[in-house]
Amino acid sequence: MSQVFETAEAALESPSYTEALHELLFRLADDDFLLAYRGSEWLGLAPHIEEDVAFSSISQDTMGHAAMYYELLEELRAGRADDLAHLRPASERKNSCLVELANGTGTYLENPHYDWAFAVVRHFFYDLYKMELCKVLQKTSYTPLQQVARKVASEQVFHLMHWRVWFRPLMKADGEAKTRMTAALQRFWSYSDELVSYGSQEVELVTHGLLPAQEEFKRRVLAVWESELTAVPQVSLEEVQKVTLDGRRGQHTEDLESALCTLRSVYETDPQTVW
Repeated sequence: MSQVFETAEAALESPSYTEALHELLFRLADDDFLLAYRGSEWLGLAPHIEEDVAFSSISQDTMGHAAMYYELLEELRAGRADDLAHLRPASERKNSCLVELANGTGTYLENPHYDWAFAVVRHFFYDLYKMELCKVLQKTSYTPLQQVARKVASEQVFHLMHWRVWFRPLMKADGEAKTRMTAALQRFWSYSDELVSYGSQEVELVTHGLLPAQEEFKRRVLAVWESELTAVPQVSLEEVQKVTLDGRRGQHTEDLESALCTLRSVYETDPQTVW
């Protein structure tokens, strides 16, 4: 049975453990940081004003989750939390490629042709994955992370309720809605393996009790995803070609660099400010 570490100081006494913990926390932080940014780009563009408020609140929650993970990294002497969020280059990011993908063509200020179907599918299925991750992290060997996971899970309940209300009716609709939702689901599915990947430190993450075996966790997530899919008309996913990139290993799309340029542009004007 792996040792449980109650504090950052205790974890730092084991370099191997600390390295694996850094890997996990960067994955968690970078995922939420990028997805929260993509969600924020919908401000003023959501289908109606109530959704605008709700989606903004969800994105704010998600950015708050990222901040908590970056703060744990700061406690582990990985660097200043704000710097870790804003200044690290794309090659050092551990987020899934799924969360960095642009919302559509155009930019927020100039002719944004965003895809609401992809927003619904990406956020719903990511949040399903994230809830399962929170469940296993409540048993992780790093106690401070257990505590954060419990707080995040309590908010995820409401995020999932929100996106389910969008996902099911749109999937059951006819015409353009069904066509676009099907395309969005197939696009998400092409990134599904990459999302649940443990990256280059799979052995260390499991050995140190930070995460369960990768195949075990993948089965849990697939079961939850498939449960949601049984509630809507069947969509063919068997022949979807999976992406070859793995963001957990620092392999990313061009969309990431574009997002990071925007995210760090204001921060770089005064890095000493508390953001």
